[in-house]
Amino acid sequence: MRAGNRLLGRFALLALLIVPLGRASAGVTTRATIEEIGNRMRSLLPFLGTTIDPMLPQAVAQADVDGPTVDPSRLGDASRLEQELRAAIGDPPEATRLTVVGGIARLGHYSLGSSEEHSGNLVILQGDAEIHGHLIGNIVTLDGDITIHPGGSVTGDVLAIGGRVRDIGGGITGSISAMEATPRPAISAVSPIGLIGRRAAGLLGVFLTLFVLGLGLVTFGRPNLEIVSDTVTHSFGRAFLVGLMGWVLVLPTFGMLLVGLFLTIAGALLVPFAAVVYTLLAIIAVLGGVLAVAHAMGERITRRRLAHGVVVSPNAYRYMTTGLAAIAASWVAWILFGWVPVAGTIALLAAVLGSWFVATVGFGAALLSRGGIREEFTGRLLPPAMMTDEYLWATPMIGVPAVQRPPKDTNA
Repeated sequence: MRAGNRLLGRFALLALLIVPLGRASAGVTTRATIEEIGNRMRSLLPFLGTTIDPMLPQAVAQADVDGPTVDPSRLGDASRLEQELRAAIGDPPEATRLTVVGGIARLGHYSLGSSEEHSGNLVILQGDAEIHGHLIGNIVTLDGDITIHPGGSVTGDVLAIGGRVRDIGGGITGSISAMEATPRPAISAVSPIGLIGRRAAGLLGVFLTLFVLGLGLVTFGRPNLEIVSDTVTHSFGRAFLVGLMGWVLVLPTFGMLLVGLFLTIAGALLVPFAAVVYTLLAIIAVLGGVLAVAHAMGERITRRRLAHGVVVSPNAYRYMTTGLAAIAASWVAWILFGWVPVAGTIALLAAVLGSWFVATVGFGAALLSRGGIREEFTGRLLPPAMMTDEYLWATPMIGVPAVQRPPKDTNA
């Protein structure tokens, strides 16, 4: 259709609506006037090149003799009625077959015209009900609203399951009730064995990621790693307390840094760079601390095995692998029993707390040692008393027992 014809059609529509609207403005608004407006609009819509979706409801076929049957005349047990209606909906919904005692069922949006009258119960599935005419009987909607328009009436009870009931000028002689749809439990499509496999694969992915990072840290930053690891071993309690303080102060410190930079003209330009650097340093400190704890745990386990006569090669790579395997073992119980309602929750809580404890200790050790620069908390530095001649004299050599140096003869 050309633009000129469309414009002429719209002017014709306006002209045909002037008379009914003039009557309405004069105070003689009647149902006939409203219907006249609707009829004129429907007659002009084809001329304007517009189509109307009639939104006709789809009739639900009657069920077989042994098929589902509902009785809307008794609405006292709405929950049971909802279960019966949901069980009757087919897959696809168009294949639904339902028998309504004393009435009919409709699938989709339903509208009762102003000049229509329906006797009997009415059930609307997965759609709204618009009542402009007269309904003699009960009406029930499943997952839809019920609206009683001016001039419409319902001689019976009204129930909206998973919807609302709106009376905007009509009349309802019976009871009015609306209830929320009962949440249907989510059915997990994954079996316990499949769930265990997925979680095991996730744990393996995390372990391999930390393993690669640990190997890289051992290869390129072994001195710093060993200092942080020794800090964990010799200053365990202090590292945990410092780690707790670090968790508490990490965000306030970040905010103070940004505020301090904003107060200066040159510093304001460095805010994005400082935010990125601070975030990276915090992540490196946490990951490095976790790897340092794994190194310390692996070293302790390896040395115990050596003490029991097990022949192994004590090196940093073995320490890292053994320690990461020990940390990952704390999640095995959750992987195996996570699908059990109570045991799974307990296992998950224990694994999360254990991992948080490891991260806190490692974070604190990284802060104490300044990322593996300070050795004051590693136990490597000997106290001054141990560096005297008396200590060196008493230190035994291989195959030679230690003896006390004889006192000097002051009379000589």
